[in-house]
Amino acid sequence: MTLTIGYAAMLEQFHPTEVVAWSVLAEEHGFSGVMAADHFQPWVPVQGQAAFVWNVLAALGERTRGDIGPGVTAPTFRWHPAMVAQASATLAAMYPGRHWLGLGSGEALNEHVVGGYWPEAPERINRMFEAIEIISKLFRSSLAGKDVKHSGEFYKLESTRLWTMPEVAPEILVATAGPVTAKRAGRHADGLITVGAPPEKISGLFEKFEEGAREAGKDPATMPRVLQVHMSWAGTDEEALVNAMTQWPNGGMKFPKADIRSPFEFAQIAKLVRPEDFEGRMVISADPDAHRAEIQRYVDLGFDRIYLHNVGRNQAEWIEVFGRDVLPKLTR
Repeated sequence: MTLTIGYAAMLEQFHPTEVVAWSVLAEEHGFSGVMAADHFQPWVPVQGQAAFVWNVLAALGERTRGDIGPGVTAPTFRWHPAMVAQASATLAAMYPGRHWLGLGSGEALNEHVVGGYWPEAPERINRMFEAIEIISKLFRSSLAGKDVKHSGEFYKLESTRLWTMPEVAPEILVATAGPVTAKRAGRHADGLITVGAPPEKISGLFEKFEEGAREAGKDPATMPRVLQVHMSWAGTDEEALVNAMTQWPNGGMKFPKADIRSPFEFAQIAKLVRPEDFEGRMVISADPDAHRAEIQRYVDLGFDRIYLHNVGRNQAEWIEVFGRDVLPKLTR
């Protein structure tokens, strides 16, 4: 597979019109493709935004030429899987060959707003894989011109189909940082999404993902591996650190975050974050080459698509510098 380096458009931080403009600028400077997560709320109030991801992806489809995907959405609490399937199929029909569907098991920050019970992680993961089963069945049956139904542990789907479909169904990619879920993703999905982590953890994820794929009779070498990398670059190291501490303190929180419900709760926890908490989790530096080395490490591990997020508000400057000094130096 060819390597693509894309732009991570952070709807938690930026107004949707800004996101679209910076995605266009990123493409002009050598980035290829955009991912944007489905957030109902930002992580901390200072980030300040939470636009509707499907509207923004449609706008990105009009203004850019690369791949577009929600990295990620949870098809399990705010959404019935059938609605996610319809949204994804429509986007893929509008922009053939460009859209992929990134799915995750969800976070209370976004999913609790509809007032449902928030279960523990094993149930959330089981719900996600049942949702993937429904979405996959809808894609397959709709392409064949047939209705499909489903009755499972968590969801019901009465006989129906998707009436607007692309010629080829979107890839379904599963977001995970855990080996058990990675193995299930290999069996039931088309690819894997994860975030920056130590090499040994990434290698373990890949091993389980490949094991699951082979069990399902698939060739893991043909399945995409997608990474989102958070970083803080600015004109000086001091500015880069301030940006990390103020704009993305959640990057320094060394614990699972899926059960916290409010940006204001995250803001209280953020008061405990110290600069050293980012070590090993995010490069904070004014040196583009330090960031290049980190990205290259992930390329060498075997990722096919890497989406970069600079946590500061200096997006235009960062895009220009990385387009000139970092992207051309990355080698497969």
